[in-house]
Amino acid sequence: MDGSARNKQRSGWRDRLFEVIFEADTAAGRLFDVLLILCILLSVAVVMLDSVSSIHERYGGLLYGLEWVFTILFTVEYVLRLACAPRPGRYARSFFGVIDLLAILPTYVSIIFFHTRFLAVVRVLRVLRVFRVLKLAHPLKEANLLMAALARSRRKIFVFLLVVGSLVVILGACMYIIEGPENGFTSIPRSVYWAVVTLTTVGYGDISPNTALGQCLAAVVMILGYSIIVVPTGFVTVEMAMTSKQVTSQFCPQCMREGHDADAAHCKFCGAKL
Repeated sequence: MDGSARNKQRSGWRDRLFEVIFEADTAAGRLFDVLLILCILLSVAVVMLDSVSSIHERYGGLLYGLEWVFTILFTVEYVLRLACAPRPGRYARSFFGVIDLLAILPTYVSIIFFHTRFLAVVRVLRVLRVFRVLKLAHPLKEANLLMAALARSRRKIFVFLLVVGSLVVILGACMYIIEGPENGFTSIPRSVYWAVVTLTTVGYGDISPNTALGQCLAAVVMILGYSIIVVPTGFVTVEMAMTSKQVTSQFCPQCMREGHDADAAHCKFCGAKL
């Protein structure tokens, strides 16, 4: 067999593997994703059950063994994804590529730091692939719109957070001056903590003003919290309203990105043929 034939054969099995692993439009692809999602859910259940002391005492060894079985399976799957992806580096840096890697790292790191294995629950994010498997076009569309809207609103949101950050520092300093250490406001950082908790309307109640002036300032901060909480939501909502397109779950074989228009023949990100 000459070199060109070997390259063609290698390209053939990579294309078939890519279709099974990355695409959900075929029967084999759907079956693979369904089995993968079941394994993900089972592995997360194993990690969660192992954190229960009574269950850990009786079945800790079994659950730990099962966790390693799932980790090895996900490791093999991750290696296969890298092997069949036309651009492995692009896939590794993509959202799902990073999540796929984070899904297996905690168990290996737990060899040195045992409790890090419970961070394996991050693999539950991989269940987002269910949108592709079940052809849930509307949720997939909304997810893509939300991500795009957040990206376009990032400067506005940054300015908003900068203003809020400055505001809580000023309010915390004012409350420290008004209440003082005798009422629990022992420092400006602790007073800023109170301002954050109050402005976000969480209200833990572990520290509260006792003077009339401090309570008046607290009331102002609470009302202010309700008034500004809708600001970032408005930024994202406006951006989402400006975009409304039908998208599919098809992956681009070159840049490994999805979210293409339903009638697209080429990738809108890199121009490759779909």
